[in-house]
Amino acid sequence: MKSSTLSVGEVAARFGLATHVLRHWESVGLLKPARTGDRRRYDDNDLYRIAIILRAKEAGLSLDGIREMFQKPSEREAILKHHKQELERRIAAAQASLAIVDCALGCEHDDFTQCAHFREAVARADSDPCHRPTQPSSARISVISAC
Repeated sequence: MKSSTLSVGEVAARFGLATHVLRHWESVGLLKPARTGDRRRYDDNDLYRIAIILRAKEAGLSLDGIREMFQKPSEREAILKHHKQELERRIAAAQASLAIVDCALGCEHDDFTQCAHFREAVARADSDPCHRPTQPSSARISVISAC
């Protein structure tokens, strides 16, 4: 009679993962497959949990955040709200950066940094704290300084 559980290799193949990924997730507390001797055996609940981990990673959650949601279900909403706020901040910053790039692309000046329209786009992005990156690059600082 065939077992209803899968080996680490079978699970890795099913999800397109390397086996060391599943072992790592176990070592950091995300998975706890049953054992037959020294062999890991994954059941349907483990497969469901792996699917959740993969979806959460696709959404940008860290392994620590995912583990916290599993270990502290009462804090899941707070963790997700915080992650959503961070994503919204990063999206806003990216949109401000896109506006600056669009301006530079549309500029007819040889040195677009001398363009008043480009300088206005940079100033608008810098005036809104939600658009500013948390750690500006030295290249960004030199462009801002030139304005």
